[in-house]
Amino acid sequence: MRGVARTAGWAAAGAVVAFGACEDGGGADRHLVVVRLTEAEAAYAESFAVVRTVRELDDGRVLVADPLGHVVVRLDLDAGTADTVGSVGEGPAEYRQPDAVWPLPGGRTLLVDLGNGRLTVLEPELEFGETRPYAMGDVTQGELVMALPHAVDGRGRLYFRDLSGMGSGADSAEVLRLDLDSEALDPVGRVKLPDVTRRESGGPNNRNIQVTQVPLSPADAWGVAGDGRLVVARAGDYHMDWIAEDGSVTGGPPVPYEPVRIGAAEKREWRDLQSESGGGLGVEVGIANGAVSVRVSRGGASQDDDEALERHPWPEVKPAFFGGTVPVLVDGRGRAWVRRHREAGKLPRYDVFGGSGEREVAVELPAGRRVAGFGDGGLYAVRMDAHGRQFLERYRLP
Repeated sequence: MRGVARTAGWAAAGAVVAFGACEDGGGADRHLVVVRLTEAEAAYAESFAVVRTVRELDDGRVLVADPLGHVVVRLDLDAGTADTVGSVGEGPAEYRQPDAVWPLPGGRTLLVDLGNGRLTVLEPELEFGETRPYAMGDVTQGELVMALPHAVDGRGRLYFRDLSGMGSGADSAEVLRLDLDSEALDPVGRVKLPDVTRRESGGPNNRNIQVTQVPLSPADAWGVAGDGRLVVARAGDYHMDWIAEDGSVTGGPPVPYEPVRIGAAEKREWRDLQSESGGGLGVEVGIANGAVSVRVSRGGASQDDDEALERHPWPEVKPAFFGGTVPVLVDGRGRAWVRRHREAGKLPRYDVFGGSGEREVAVELPAGRRVAGFGDGGLYAVRMDAHGRQFLERYRLP
């Protein structure tokens, strides 16, 4: 087990602690502790195109899937070395656009292979094992389920949003849980979606529906704890709900904050941050000779110039936090990390909540960083430079 600094309170090596009014809360939280991470414990010198998830292995090395770089890499951050796992293709030990890696029981790993339309199990020594399609149901009957994990619990159950209402402009959606062993598919909660605009064109036999998300519109953010509890940051009054498997809810008090008005700098920041996750997902459904195929791909960053940005339907103010596809991350101590919205140019900040729903602390990262995951006493962050290149770093968990 890697050593963790045992200093008072939330202090840790490579961090400073500040007390005082929370600038995002209008001065309401005068006793809020703000931990500022300063120095990375380790960093990998080579860049990635996109890092969405990080999977720490039992030996301390980490797996990274890069969907735009088309590679899965095993890194030793302390030694600064890496080796490639598998290769590009359609065969048994291959992948196309590997999008994410998730821990499974027994030291195994689940690889999301977007390009080949499948989920692949990697054994503890990273041999490629069984696969299954992530598209489920009969699309011709409107029953398509896309098991693309947004989170995975300690039992290896997958959690993802129901996409059956995609294109309808629905304002909320179910969170579904899939048990890979029993094939049980269950709803576990409901979340608010971002606002959208909807445009239809064409005739009855050739109808096109274009649904576009309104940038920076409020939406719930959610994740899953290792014990299977669903954790949801609610956009309405910004509070945290912990939802147990029996449906009982532990809700915290509203978190005060001062909304940030959206100006030109905030719009440009939103555009630039689209490349963090490699852009949105495109879903293509084809039917040929009675056979149905589903292909999902991840696009690139927004190319909007300043003039094009002004054509988007912007709200007046930012929501309190990043919602929608940005997950609430739960660390090994059962604390939920919610990424905050701030004025353009300010340091990235996360609110950290305990299981009671109370906010315990705020954590600030150095400029250009976001949290990608957690390990044994470590926090993995991704640094994105001005050219959109992404670099993996490890910090000691405060």
